[in-house]
Amino acid sequence: MTPMLEAPDTTALISRRRTTAPTWLVVALACAGQFLVVLDVSVVNVALPSMRSGLGLTPSGLQWVVNAYAIAFAGFMLLGGRAGDLYGRKRMFLVGLGLFTLASLGGGLAQEGWQLLLARAVQGLGAAVLAPSTLTLLTSAVPEGAARARAIATWTAVGAGGGAAGGLVGGVLVDVLSWRWVLLINVPVGALVLAGSARRLTESRAGDGRRLDLPGALLVTGGLAILAYGISQTEAEGWTASATLLPLLAGLLLIGLFLLVEARTAAPLMPLGLLRLRSVASANAAMFFSGSAMFCMWYFMTLYAQNVLGYSPLAAGVALVPSSLSVVVGSKLAPRLMRGAGARTVAALGTLVAATGFGWQSTMNAHGAYVTTIMIPGILMMLGAGLAGTPLASLATSGAAPGEAGVVSGLINTSRTMGGSLGLAVMSTVAAAGTGSGHGPRALTDGYALAFRASTAVLLGAAVLMLLWLPRKISATSSR
Repeated sequence: MTPMLEAPDTTALISRRRTTAPTWLVVALACAGQFLVVLDVSVVNVALPSMRSGLGLTPSGLQWVVNAYAIAFAGFMLLGGRAGDLYGRKRMFLVGLGLFTLASLGGGLAQEGWQLLLARAVQGLGAAVLAPSTLTLLTSAVPEGAARARAIATWTAVGAGGGAAGGLVGGVLVDVLSWRWVLLINVPVGALVLAGSARRLTESRAGDGRRLDLPGALLVTGGLAILAYGISQTEAEGWTASATLLPLLAGLLLIGLFLLVEARTAAPLMPLGLLRLRSVASANAAMFFSGSAMFCMWYFMTLYAQNVLGYSPLAAGVALVPSSLSVVVGSKLAPRLMRGAGARTVAALGTLVAATGFGWQSTMNAHGAYVTTIMIPGILMMLGAGLAGTPLASLATSGAAPGEAGVVSGLINTSRTMGGSLGLAVMSTVAAAGTGSGHGPRALTDGYALAFRASTAVLLGAAVLMLLWLPRKISATSSR
């Protein structure tokens, strides 16, 4: 009888040990997932020339290597956030990471351009399921207050560092191995994080039996993709051609239908009532506009370094290391500044610092020195991004009901990435207009510089928006 009596206690003890993870481990696993998601937004940039020659991609096809991922990521992010609330944050973290890892394998083995684009879109879908869970797992494990602000700062820094490190990681992999390894590297890393998460993370959810709003997800994703396609058509067809106007109108129509569905469905993907919360609405609007400028920075910087200055993929990645470090510094510095100056002031300050960097970068020339045309402006751009990201994420999540945590987290990433994908389409068109019919280093430089000037204007407008609309400080009721 004694062994029978002791066995349940031992099993319960083992179960508790396996399911209860220390806070630092939850933060580490959540940040690892976020790192992979954001890394793959930027890691392909330095590999684009090699991908083009290896698979015969067109110049517009190169843009879609980036945007296929970003649009699927943005369009399904809210669905991923809601799925985490209903079916469990740990479960969706594992599903998203598994899908992301398998798609990375498919992309790395692609033999045709369409196969690569399809794999990138599936990667984006996996990232959309994974990313909201990274933040909700973290906020569930850390109570609101200074500790959560530090944890969010770490999450922001790791995510921003993933975007910044993409150039270096991609450069090393392309130079040492091949472009395929910018995708294949995710397979062993993803498998390792999957194993640790399945064993140590604790499940949490806020499910209430509601169904997922799949029509809403399809409408917003389709609308965003068609709208971005229409914008990209302006480069070759102009703004008044039917090949441009039809997809632009179709994209806007689908997004309008999405809003109509959300207003009428019993279980909306994005409850429009959330936008009545000042902190949620203002922070996401600011994230959208700042993201539309920030997202294209790595794209144009790596193209400038390789196509104009003649850097190798590895040299281009190394050139952006100072920017990678500055975004982490800015993200870690932000919580300290927020305690004294307030979230709104720090967000606006960071955006103005970034705008200074973008303005400086717009003075680039075809024979620029590294320090003045890449390093210093890159540091300013990403230092500002790090300073602004933490207060915006903190404001957008403060005061939200527990049952809406996944949706609010997904909305933050959706706003940033949706702004980024549309911003890349717009800025690519702007750069093409600045380049004109030329193809040499000077013509390319003129195009890239025009894109940076346009981004500077967007950031200045975003800073004004933040000062006028964002709540000054974060509190449990600040968004109500």
